[in-house]
Amino acid sequence: MRIRVDLAYDGTHFSGWAAQPGRRTVEGALTEALTTMLRRADPVRLTVAGRTDAGVHARGQVAHLDVEEDEWDRLRGRSGRAPEEAAESRLRGILPADIGVRRVARAADGFDARFSALRRRYLYRVCDDPALADPLRRHDTVVVRGPLDVAAMDEAAGRLVGLHDFAAFCRRREGATTVRTLLRYTWSRADDGTIEANVEADAFCHSMVRALVGAVVPVGEGRFDVDLPARVLSGRERDPRVKVMPAHGLSLEEVVYPDDADLAARAEQARATRSLPGEE
Repeated sequence: MRIRVDLAYDGTHFSGWAAQPGRRTVEGALTEALTTMLRRADPVRLTVAGRTDAGVHARGQVAHLDVEEDEWDRLRGRSGRAPEEAAESRLRGILPADIGVRRVARAADGFDARFSALRRRYLYRVCDDPALADPLRRHDTVVVRGPLDVAAMDEAAGRLVGLHDFAAFCRRREGATTVRTLLRYTWSRADDGTIEANVEADAFCHSMVRALVGAVVPVGEGRFDVDLPARVLSGRERDPRVKVMPAHGLSLEEVVYPDDADLAARAEQARATRSLPGEE
């Protein structure tokens, strides 16, 4: 049976999601906790919706693991609680304070935390007035020398939305496509005075969100014209003028899945290599 785990974490003291020898990672901590909880001799294997980089946070991360029904049922113990309820309680007791468990549930047939996802939404926070910088939020907000023109940034961001080859904003991997559908990219000023980017796509490649932010912040500073990010996109090559923004301003906020009946079909569709129309 497949188990879905919804979680959140403060990425400040993690070397990203993916397990790495000798480094503290979210996957490593969660794997250790689940393995201990299930009393397994070998570590559990996890699949995640988005492999966040070092320093990146999450409020809406999703992962899954596969278990045998009898080992899952043993979690009831003598309490009579449902295994899912017992798992939530035990994980919260084992995991460090910078990882929070939102929910543990038996997944519907066909569910895959990575491939069944319809879209992922990230939030990036920027403060352009050092006088408003909140020391309590220094780990999730990037302070820049402002002020920034939010309207110009929002206009530039909107011109990147759609189905494109985002090679200019991704780290290339051998055999991997950089074609993505950017569903939403907006900038607005929040009530606390910070500026927030909401970036939503069917999927993201490595460093894509922080590079997209790095292409638009200079527009707000007046160093790039509003059209430049779109020109960089059409060039399909990394541009030295576009800097990848710091990791700590970024948070994975939400992963959206289809109805249960469509989970398997969505996973099959997502596994297919994407290309632009006319380039198949």
